[in-house]
Amino acid sequence: MTSATPAVIAFLGNPNTGKTTLFNALSGLNHRTGNYAGVTVESKKGSATFGTTPVTLLDLPGTYSLAPRSPDEMVAVDVLLGLQAGEPRPDLLVCIVDASNLERNLYLTTQALEMGLPVVVALNMVDVASSHGLTIDVPALSRRLGVPVVPIQANQRKGLEELRQAVVARLGSAPPAEHPRFPETFETEVAALRTQVPGTPDYLVRRLILDVGGQTEKRLAVPPETLAATRARLASAGCPIPAIEARTRYNWIRDALKDTLTRPAQRPTTWTDRLDAVLTHRVWGTLIFLTVMFLVFQSIFAGAAYLMDPIDAGKTWLADTVKATLPAGPFTRLLADGIIAGVGSVVIFLPQIVILFAFLALLEDCGYMARAAFLMDRLMARAGLSGKSFIPLLSSLACAIPGIMATRVIENYRDRLATILVAPLMSCSARLPVYTLLIGAFLTRGYPWWFPGLVMFLLYLIGIVVAPLVAWVLKATLLAGPRPVFVMEMPAYKWPDAWVVLRRMFDAGGAFLARAGTVILATSVVVWALLNFPAGTYPERIEELTASIAEPQDQAKALKEQIAKAEQAGEPTEELQAELKPLEEKLEPVEAKINELLAEWREQSYLGQFGRTVQPAFAPLGWDWRITVAAIASFPAREVIVGTLGILYKQGETDTGDASAMTRLGDEIRNSGIGLAAALSLLVFFVLCCQCVSTLAVIRRETRSWFWPIFTFVYMTVLAYVAALATFWIARGLGG
Repeated sequence: MTSATPAVIAFLGNPNTGKTTLFNALSGLNHRTGNYAGVTVESKKGSATFGTTPVTLLDLPGTYSLAPRSPDEMVAVDVLLGLQAGEPRPDLLVCIVDASNLERNLYLTTQALEMGLPVVVALNMVDVASSHGLTIDVPALSRRLGVPVVPIQANQRKGLEELRQAVVARLGSAPPAEHPRFPETFETEVAALRTQVPGTPDYLVRRLILDVGGQTEKRLAVPPETLAATRARLASAGCPIPAIEARTRYNWIRDALKDTLTRPAQRPTTWTDRLDAVLTHRVWGTLIFLTVMFLVFQSIFAGAAYLMDPIDAGKTWLADTVKATLPAGPFTRLLADGIIAGVGSVVIFLPQIVILFAFLALLEDCGYMARAAFLMDRLMARAGLSGKSFIPLLSSLACAIPGIMATRVIENYRDRLATILVAPLMSCSARLPVYTLLIGAFLTRGYPWWFPGLVMFLLYLIGIVVAPLVAWVLKATLLAGPRPVFVMEMPAYKWPDAWVVLRRMFDAGGAFLARAGTVILATSVVVWALLNFPAGTYPERIEELTASIAEPQDQAKALKEQIAKAEQAGEPTEELQAELKPLEEKLEPVEAKINELLAEWREQSYLGQFGRTVQPAFAPLGWDWRITVAAIASFPAREVIVGTLGILYKQGETDTGDASAMTRLGDEIRNSGIGLAAALSLLVFFVLCCQCVSTLAVIRRETRSWFWPIFTFVYMTVLAYVAALATFWIARGLGG
């Protein structure tokens, strides 16, 4: 390393130790987020200057142990050993330790001491330790560990300069000599195995023995029978695997703390204890949790609308401006209806994502997230999921995209993947226009006033019931494996760090736009092109007709606004209505002709032709070719189906916010011969299908693989088809 090359400083710590807070405090705005190749783990790198020494800060994933049991968990080990492709080995390792829970946190530190790197221990939350009546002899602890120990309060920015000085002073020094020593019998077996994997770091050879079914077994070519014989010999010699590791490390830790940590005779009752008595209570804690989740859900579902509506309006305005400014033609239509509409379909999700991650950051940073996971773990365990899966699944009722991104709080890879794969089954807000359209058309007339609401509830209930069932099947088959022991630290409550919250929101929004957004945009443009080509003379004919009625349309719009204002004020509207009637009579045949041309255009498009070709496959569901085409066209976004149905049924591109237009479209669908059974089959299909490229793009981004989004699309489509088929025939059998 030259003076011009920044030293690489890695940060390692248990979850909830303040590692991210410390990283943000030291790096400020000078950091970025990326992904390690081939895994889902995010990498955070920052730059800073410690004194006069330039450094690169590397924030490793929070973990309780450096025992790699999944590809994601292997990342931290590979980085520290210099085995991660494209990542230089760190020059120094900073271990962040919770001073109020030293024994548990030092377990990870003992593993870090064996990595062959200089180490500095950042003793965080010393104020919390003091409130618990703990007294730590920091110099003595430093001598016992053989590395510098610096007391800090990361959230208060205290002790950071001392930490910087300790890091600079330690750069270039020898690795620590003090660390737990395994029994001689164990080391003998390590030496024997080392000959079979030459060039492998000693730490990985030890992990090969200790981690039954871990990643080192998959990476190192050692016969399974050899490992089994090694472990059997160790067990007979009084070194049972994996218990020997915990025994060795915790004995060493207790010895190190014997003369350095003083505990009170009776632990004082803290505010955390008093709050936990309520917040983790089986009854009161659950009620409070449900209330908190309702507020989160309502904010995502309803609060985001105040930001999403202006985005949607801005998209419409920009598209209209482009059409009015540029000459008519294929390029203008592509720019306005393809690219701008595609960009809008990406950006419109940002409010939901930002709001969700703001809540997640607040709940996690204040310490409540650990309690929420604890409360929900028993329930979620029945489906083979983690307690932390509850919030992502609940969030998916608003939108699956932020819900899937929220699975990052789940440490176990299989639990996280299972949650990602079932999150799209939760009925999101984008399905509402389809539900509203078909329920209004088929299930209002002749039914009790409460029946439509019941049907809507049942549609949501289908997803809520099916999701854990599918998760259970996945965890029993494709994602089979032992359920990890639920380990959750209960950190002390504290005020959230505003900078951590803001940074989390910024990173989540930026990651979505940069990675998932590109796939969504590309798919949206492709589907638009398939729906609009070949164009023939349809655009010119439609534009000519539209221009011919532009003036009377403006007049009719102005009169309708006057009528609405008069009705609100309780004033008579007869004269205005009389003035409006001849305009509507003039507009009606021309608008009908425009709608007819639009329907013909969509029918003859590439997507229309494809829909007619595959329609026989959907005929058993009671669908005609128009419903089939609309379902295919809705792949970029579910709500698109309403506008497409409006065109194909010659009602124009129906606005989901226009109640009267939705009613007319529903009546037209019902009068076309589509019966109740077919309508119910379409409802059930849309409950369970994955008609959302945005969701698939985010699954690809979060799993770093194309296999899982393809798998999600296939299994959800098959599930939706089978369920819709069953619904159709049951409804037909009941007379629907």
